Amino acid sequence: MEIAIMGYGVVGSGVAEVIAMNSESIAEKSLQDSVSVKYILDLRDFPGDVNESKLVKDFNVIVNDPEVKVVVEAMGGLKPAFDFVSACLKAGKSVVTSNKELVATKGDVLLKLAEENNVNFMFEASVGGGIPVIRPMAQCLAANRIDEVAGILNGTTNFILTMMIYNSMSFEDALRLAQDNGYAEKDPTADIEGFDACRKICILASLAFGKHVFPENVYTEGITKITLEDVEYARSWGGVIKLLGRAKRVGDKISAMVSPAFVANASILSGVNDVFNSVFIRGNAVGDVAFYGRGAGKLATASAVVADVVDCARHLEKRKAFGWGDAVENYVVDHNEVETSFYIRAKGDKIFALKKAEEIFGDISILTRENAPEDEFAFVTPVAKEGELNEKLAKLEDVEILGKIRVENY
Repeated sequence: MEIAIMGYGVVGSGVAEVIAMNSESIAEKSLQDSVSVKYILDLRDFPGDVNESKLVKDFNVIVNDPEVKVVVEAMGGLKPAFDFVSACLKAGKSVVTSNKELVATKGDVLLKLAEENNVNFMFEASVGGGIPVIRPMAQCLAANRIDEVAGILNGTTNFILTMMIYNSMSFEDALRLAQDNGYAEKDPTADIEGFDACRKICILASLAFGKHVFPENVYTEGITKITLEDVEYARSWGGVIKLLGRAKRVGDKISAMVSPAFVANASILSGVNDVFNSVFIRGNAVGDVAFYGRGAGKLATASAVVADVVDCARHLEKRKAFGWGDAVENYVVDHNEVETSFYIRAKGDKIFALKKAEEIFGDISILTRENAPEDEFAFVTPVAKEGELNEKLAKLEDVEILGKIRVENY
C-alpha cells in the first residue's frame, strides 16, 4: 500500500523514519504486503536527504494518484491543510493528521466528508502526541458514559510551571529556559496563553460528549500572570499550580475551560512535571482513568500517526464508527455558571480585609507564606458558581487583587 506525507518538518520526517524503521511489522499489522511512502509534499528542497527522490511540490500529484490510499497531513495550521485534506477525502483517500488546530476547528466538517466518501479521518496524535488517548476513549471506554475529561495538555507550560515550583524561577526566566531547550517557540503565545491546550480540550470534549466543541466557545486563560508568590501560597495550601484543560457534563450541556488551577498534592496530576502530559477521564462504569507520557517529540508523535496509518490500512474501503456530531448552539455553558472555588491574593489592610472576606464569603481558608509583606494576604473561598464568587469579590473594597486562580479537585 502506498501512502503520501504532506509536510516534511519534525512530524512528517518522523513518520517517514518510523515507516522505514519498522516497515515489515507495520505491513504485517496493516494486513498489507507492504506499506511505503510514495510521495512527500513540501515546497522546500532537501538535497542529499534519504527521501529526496520522493519529494514533490505539487499537491495534485498526490490527490490524483489512485495508488495512494492514505495521506498523512503534517503541515500544521488551517491553510492549505483544510483544503488539501478535504480534497483527499473527496478523492477516496483516508487521512491521518496530528494537526490539533485543524481537528478542533474543522473536525466536524472533515469527519462528515470522510463518512460521505467511505474513508477515515483519524487524529490520535493531535492531543497527546505519543500518548494513546483518542483510540482508548473511542474504543476501550465505549461501554462508558464519559462524565468528565481533564488534564495537563501542554508540555511547554508544564515545563515552565515545574521550573517555577521546584527551582523558584520567575515566569520570564522559565520561559527563556524553555525556549533555549527547544520546548517553546520563538513566539510562545499559543502555549503560554492556553490556546494550544484549548484546541486539545475541544477535541477531547467533542469525542467524549458527541458534539463538536469550537475553541471560541471555551473560556481560555494562560499562565502569564502566575507569580512565585502564587506558587508559594499553593505550596502552603498543600498543592501546586498546573495549567488544566477540562470539560464535564452539566445536565444536558457541558462546561469547558482552560486555566491555571491549584491542584492538591494528593492528585495524580500534581506529580506530572517537566514536559510530560496527562489526560484524566472519568467514566460512569470504569471510574477514573489516567494516561501519561510525553505530549510531543518527533518519534513519539510519529508513532501515534503511523498507528493511525495502520488502522486506516486495515479499514480500506470501509469506515470505522468514529467521531462526533455537529455543534449545538449554547451547548457549552458560560464559565460563570460553573462551580469552583478561588484562591485570592490581595493587598490592603490585612486584618480588616480578611474579616470582611469572612463576612462576604463565609468559611474561607487563610493562607500564609514566609516573608510576605505586611499588607499582603491570601485565602481560598468556599465552592460556589464562579459568577457568584466574582460578585462577592467585587464587594471586597479598598483592596488590590494581585492574583486569582481556580482551585480544582482531581
